This record gives sequence, C-alpha cells and structure tokens, in this order.
Amino acid sequence: MTDAAKDTKLQHSSAQTELAAPPRSQWRDIWDQFKSHRGALFGSCLFFIIVLGVVVGPFVYWNDATFVPTGRDFIKLRDMRPIYHALWDGSAKMNWAYPLGTDNLGRDTLARLMFGGRVSLAVGLAAMILALLLGSLIGVLAGYFRKLDGLLMRMTDLFLALPLLPMILVAAVLFREALSKAIGPEGGVFVLIVCLIGITSWMPTARIVRGDVLAIKEREFVLAARSIGTKPGNIITRHILPNVMSPIMVSATLGIATAIITESALSFLGFGFPPDFPTWGRLLNDAVDRMTLFPERVVWPGILISLTVLSVNYLGDGLRDALDPRIRGR
Repeated sequence: MTDAAKDTKLQHSSAQTELAAPPRSQWRDIWDQFKSHRGALFGSCLFFIIVLGVVVGPFVYWNDATFVPTGRDFIKLRDMRPIYHALWDGSAKMNWAYPLGTDNLGRDTLARLMFGGRVSLAVGLAAMILALLLGSLIGVLAGYFRKLDGLLMRMTDLFLALPLLPMILVAAVLFREALSKAIGPEGGVFVLIVCLIGITSWMPTARIVRGDVLAIKEREFVLAARSIGTKPGNIITRHILPNVMSPIMVSATLGIATAIITESALSFLGFGFPPDFPTWGRLLNDAVDRMTLFPERVVWPGILISLTVLSVNYLGDGLRDALDPRIRGR
C-alpha cells in the first residue's frame, strides 16, 4: 500500500471516529471555562464555606445566639475577650466555651455572627430575586416592544437619578411600624428591607437585559419565528429569554453583594432589624460604642461582610466569562 493510500485511510478513520463520538455538552464547556478562572473557583469555594457555616453552624454550635445570662453568670460572662486575646493577655477573662468572646450582655459572639450571617444572606438572596424579576421583566419589555421602550427607560433613568439610600431610610420609617404590627417585628422588617432593596436595585439589570434583547430580536431565528406567525409571548419565552440568561445570572451574583451591603448599612444606621435580632450590620452598630475597648467586635462582622461580597464578585466574574460564548474557549 502506498503512502497516499495510507494517509487517505487514516483520514477516513479519524473522520469516522469524530462522527461516532458524542457531541460535547455545552454545560461541560461552561464548566471547563469556569474552572479555568482561578478567582471564580476561589470565590465559589469561599462563598460555599460561608453559606455552610451560617446555615449549619447554629445547629452544631453549642451556644445560643439570643441567650442572655442572668445573675452571677451575667457578671462572669459579659465582655469576655476572644481566646487568642486572652492567651496573649493573661489578665483578660477567658472561657473555652466562647471562642470569640461575648458582648456587653454576655451573648456569644460567634453564635451571633453565624445567626446574623444567615439573616444577611437570606435578605441578600430574596432581594436579589425580586430585583432580577423586576429588572428582567422591564428590560425584556423595553427591548422587544418599541412602544414601551421610551416610557420604561425614562422610568429607569428616573430611579437611577433618585438618592436611593435616603429614600430607603424614609420608606423604612414610614412603613416599618405598620408591617411590624401586621407580620411581626422580625417578619415585617424582613419583608420591608427585601422590598426596599429589590425595588431600588433593578435598574442595572433592566438596562443590561434591554441591550441584549435589542440585539437578539434582530437575529435570524427570531425573524424566522416572527415570519411564521409566532406570538410575541412565545418568542420571548422560547427564543429571547434563553439567550439573555448569561447577563441575568451575572446580575444575580452581583445583586447579592449589593443587597448584603445595603442591608448592613441599614442595620448599622439603626433602621434594620430589632436589637435582639442579630445581623452583620446590627453587630457593627452594637459594637461602635465600645470599639476602642473591644475592636474585635467590629472587625469580625466587617471581615465577614467583605469576604462575602468579594467571593460573590469573583463568582460573578467567572460566570460572565463562562456563559459568554464569545469569551468561552480563550
């Protein structure tokens, strides 16, 4: 057999092997791109550790976040320093049952950090979902229907021009008492904060989704669906929304960080949850008065807020690269 015949046979065999091989999954390509992003892997692992700690930690940890000792136990357990500080300073009170010490009421700091993280993450996720629903709805309607574009985008510009934090503070003062009476102190404040953050943070998602919809609705597959009489609702659900999931998911991760920071700011300013219902922002607020004597009470919730926001931002950056077909594979 000649060399040319051998080369032809090898080409035919390789072509048959490629045809026989199953097609590569799109989700596998997304995962390969995602895991090549070191920052995204670091952010996802860190965020998973934080979520696992605040969700599982209160069930495993031996101290209750809301327990306040009384009598002699109150005098004995209040204002305890962390173990590492007590080991360094022999004059400080130390108890191995309280690794991060206690506050001025004798409540365990580590237990309150874990419980407060659960509340802060719940607020962040719920507010993010509400903001995504509003932003995606307004963005799709503005991008697909030309008659609604001007009205919805001017409304978006109006919300972007408003001073959001003062508006949130005023709304919290006006509606907090009514919701607390109707749902309860904790439930009312939770619903109020989630609604306020969600209603005031949907604008970036709406603008991003609108821009993608404007480009996608002129693509060939959308024009073909429109030419055969497909209804606008079916075109949006079957062709438009699946192609704008990438910016929506990226906005979701970034929205969690924004919501956590906003909730922490509200609690720090005293407009959040009640004092006996800990969140990371509330812990910062409670620790400010005695920050010079006990600086660790400000450091720990601040570090947890910063690490959570940092991990979510890295996670969103990796998802943006992995879900964008133009970047995937580089």
